[in-house]
Amino acid sequence: MKKISRLKLKHQILLIFLFPVIIFAVMEFYFYYSFFNLTQERAANYGNKIIEQTRQKIDSVFNEIKLSTNIVINNKKIQEFTVEGNDYKRDFDIGTYVIDLMEYMRSFNTYVNGIMINDNHGRSVYSLATANGDIFFLNQYDEFISKYKNDSELDKKGRFTKLFENEKIGSEYFFYIVPIIESIGGVHFSQRTGYCSVMVNMEKIKGLVINTELTPNSTLYILNSQNEVVASNHTNFSSNIFKEILSVDRHSLAKGVKTKINGKDVIVQEKGLEQADGWRILSMIPVHELTTDMNDIKNISIIVGIGITLSMIILVYFFLNNLTRPVMGLVADMKRAGKRDMNFRVKVRSTNEVGALAYDINDMIDKMEEMTRDVFNTQVRLYESELSKKQAEFSALQSQINPHFLYNTLNCISSIGLEYGSKEIAQITSCMSKIFRYSIKKDELVQISEEIQCIKAYLNIISIRYENKFSMEVNVDEKLLDRRTPKMILQPIVENSVYHGLESIDAGGYLHVSGHIDANGDVCFQVADSGKGIAQEELDSIKAKLNLDYSERVKNSFDGKSIGLSNINNRIKLMFGEDYGVEIQSQLGKGTTVTVKIPFI
Repeated sequence: MKKISRLKLKHQILLIFLFPVIIFAVMEFYFYYSFFNLTQERAANYGNKIIEQTRQKIDSVFNEIKLSTNIVINNKKIQEFTVEGNDYKRDFDIGTYVIDLMEYMRSFNTYVNGIMINDNHGRSVYSLATANGDIFFLNQYDEFISKYKNDSELDKKGRFTKLFENEKIGSEYFFYIVPIIESIGGVHFSQRTGYCSVMVNMEKIKGLVINTELTPNSTLYILNSQNEVVASNHTNFSSNIFKEILSVDRHSLAKGVKTKINGKDVIVQEKGLEQADGWRILSMIPVHELTTDMNDIKNISIIVGIGITLSMIILVYFFLNNLTRPVMGLVADMKRAGKRDMNFRVKVRSTNEVGALAYDINDMIDKMEEMTRDVFNTQVRLYESELSKKQAEFSALQSQINPHFLYNTLNCISSIGLEYGSKEIAQITSCMSKIFRYSIKKDELVQISEEIQCIKAYLNIISIRYENKFSMEVNVDEKLLDRRTPKMILQPIVENSVYHGLESIDAGGYLHVSGHIDANGDVCFQVADSGKGIAQEELDSIKAKLNLDYSERVKNSFDGKSIGLSNINNRIKLMFGEDYGVEIQSQLGKGTTVTVKIPFI
């Protein structure tokens, strides 16, 4: 390295040019010999993409079948059907509903050809597509399905069966069988009372495979846990091929294995189905079908490499004689300018593009210095302006809460005084004294324990006002009590829950105030009630106000109309940023939950 550094600059540059030329030549040779491996990887990736798409389709279909079947076996009428001892009630009262439910499931899910319910006493009811005949009543079917019914493992979960061949018509089927576990609370509670057998539409499953886009001679198979071919895009296949392929290590098949089949190189891949234990998809893609279009690319790359090498040699000579001197001088000047010498400017050593570049650099340095001064001054002015504006907005938002709260609370005191007399008024006044003494504190950030004491004082007032009409609970993590929170952000929400949610319902409701630390380390408060809830249209309007942009939110906060959730949401976002604020969830007739999120201070 020392010897190289002593060479003239033009010789060093020559070496710099020669080095990539040599590297490029080596890479060309390496590319030529590694091309085969790259094409094999391409084939494997392509096969993996296709097989994954097909797997997702099949898994989606099997999952739909499972979901539909679970709906059937968990249906109350289905379970009553399997345990009902009265044959008349079972056949005419319950049986009609059961048949209608199975017919609906079969028509709703096109991948289901038939469904049959059996109880432990051999009684059954079924719904079957007419094209399949009465397959459920073949002795061959009974013998086939009984092997699965007698399997103790079936009580734990459903199972897809192996292929069943109807000897009468030569057709093949497979089923999804699942036990019926009684859960309606009868004498057979949690016991197996029967089975549900679902016949899967083989033609639809085959259609998923046939429509898969593969290369012309590629093959795709769906294999069950017994290595039987359930579906394939080729009707002709050899069982000997499967014995040879399936003997390969499963882990290797998942990544893609290159082998020879009928004298041709193919990439074989396998991927298991998530919704059916032991089932998998197998693809076989001929390598040459994926690499033919890349041979031309290989040849062109070699020609291009030679041309680039020759071009670089020609350019080296020109570069050394015309650019070395002015460029080196420019580099030296730029190093000095980079040291922030404010009065230094680059020297112009030539009249070509390098000279023009020197002029532009000097002009850029002048403009950068000017822009730096302007940006600094502007940032100072914007910071002062924004600080003043946010302080004004914050004060305006905060001032909206207390008058509203005072108005509602005084109404409450007035109602109690008229109805009960001075004892309750004295208690309410004492609580009000604590609340107002807390609300006029100068500190904007207070301990969470103080905010909770304010809530409890308010709940004391409410309990007197409504004579314990509904239950109220405050449950806040003790780790939060000495943390900080903006003042008066929970009381207005609790007030809304009482006056807009619980006041109009009958006795028996609840109000729950909780606080915890979420997964992100932030503080989350929740105020939940079982009140009348909020209509969807009104709820959408409230959420829209909470999600207003900054400028619209500020405008809304000064119009004198936004005092509840919007006010608190605006205060939090102004103080802590857009990641924090208020969220609301509600359902008409079921209650409302308001979540307040602030940082852990």
